[in-house]
Amino acid sequence: MKKKVTVLGAGVSSLSAASFLAKNGYDVTVLEKNPTIGGRARQFKEQGFVFDMGPSWYWMPDVFERFYNEFGYTTSDFYELKRLDPSYRVYWPDKSYTDVPASMKELEEWFESLEKGSAKNLRKFLIDAKYKYDVGINDLVHKPSLSLFEFVDKRVLTGLFSMHLLSSFSSYIRKYFKHPKILSLLEFPVLFLGAMPNETPALYSLMNYADISLGTWYPMGGMYKFIEAFERIAKEQGVTILTNSEVTGFTYENDVALSAKVNGNDFYSDIFISGADYQHTDRKLLNGNANYSEEYWNKRTMAPSSLLFYVGVNKKLNNLQHHNLFFDESLEDHGKEIYKDPKWPTKPLFYLSVPSVTDPSAAPEGMENMFFLIPIAPDLEDNEETRERYFNMLLKRLTDLTGNDISDSIVYKRSFCISDFKKDYHAFKGNAYGLANTLRQTAILKPRLKNKHLKNFFYTGQLTVPGPGVPPSIISGEVVAKHIIKNAKK
Repeated sequence: MKKKVTVLGAGVSSLSAASFLAKNGYDVTVLEKNPTIGGRARQFKEQGFVFDMGPSWYWMPDVFERFYNEFGYTTSDFYELKRLDPSYRVYWPDKSYTDVPASMKELEEWFESLEKGSAKNLRKFLIDAKYKYDVGINDLVHKPSLSLFEFVDKRVLTGLFSMHLLSSFSSYIRKYFKHPKILSLLEFPVLFLGAMPNETPALYSLMNYADISLGTWYPMGGMYKFIEAFERIAKEQGVTILTNSEVTGFTYENDVALSAKVNGNDFYSDIFISGADYQHTDRKLLNGNANYSEEYWNKRTMAPSSLLFYVGVNKKLNNLQHHNLFFDESLEDHGKEIYKDPKWPTKPLFYLSVPSVTDPSAAPEGMENMFFLIPIAPDLEDNEETRERYFNMLLKRLTDLTGNDISDSIVYKRSFCISDFKKDYHAFKGNAYGLANTLRQTAILKPRLKNKHLKNFFYTGQLTVPGPGVPPSIISGEVVAKHIIKNAKK
């Protein structure tokens, strides 16, 4: 008889774990509290606009491809993947902008125009970043991180010493480059990792390899295309997915979880995996069987939350690419207001995605689909008045820097912020990006994927290994599934 597995949440890590377990003969049911699947990668449609609610950057296409290969598919079986060129546009403090080219030759020329010798240094920097990426993505992140002995492997040990874990990202990149625009370009991916560049391990130069060498891509039809692909794979393996099914508690016997309570019903299972928010599961659902105390959670360093706006306008826009980074204000000042002295930012950096530049299906003909994001500190007081104040700030900056005044052209607008992250995802402190990727919250120092009181209860997702982001979440589901499968054979 097949062993039953119940998975909480239908986000990326949950769908990944469910698919691997079902492929290996388990009877898997996924329980999702919301009406639609995808977690933070959900999608909604309104007035002909198609809005991806969360992830908008398609990086590390090799991780997606590897997942599809595990089930006999390739990426093109599900959607057309288009490499963006330019990768994105950056607006600078001097009010100029740079279109960051996909071509390495053109990028080197731009580096060299800013700083003599920097093209050669970029090549050296990327060789090292590639090594970190290869070891990190192929070795380190695939460890369940339950014991230091997992890392007693020649390639991994060698990798650990070559990963610059004890060097800061900020000081590391300054060994190669000096020009402020180059430094800002390389530091931008770190903004979402949860710490200032001077407190983030230099290991994360692997993100620069993902950005520059592997490229920025877009699945035609929207980011939700990969969720549809994951859903199809899960169902083909025999996974049952139930929406509007929030787990509110568990029943136990000794050191075993017996059933999950959903809408007054009991879902009995041999194994449980929570892909829901780890802290919510741990502190609110497990009745004394939590892995960690309230004090532990309150001491965690969180990555940012976000203020998001989904906007539809009834005209075409100028001077914008698919991805646009507005770095016209101080990264250091904004970072301090996220990480050091948490408050609503005075002069925030922000990001604007206009997917309709690439994909006509994202908006009605002659219109544009706009996705604004401001990184903010988690757990701030969030209200409509504050959201509106920042939206007006964004509109003014957009007009001043790009010449696009959309104030009279908005036909749809929806905001999403801390209180929504808490309501929709039970996100701890309303976080958007999980735990900060600091040295003290890496690998075995992250919340463990196995419950220490219940021998059949596990965790997956952005608050456990390997960390936040879509590719790490895909890997997180695989890691927990393979850990369960491996230990079942013992």
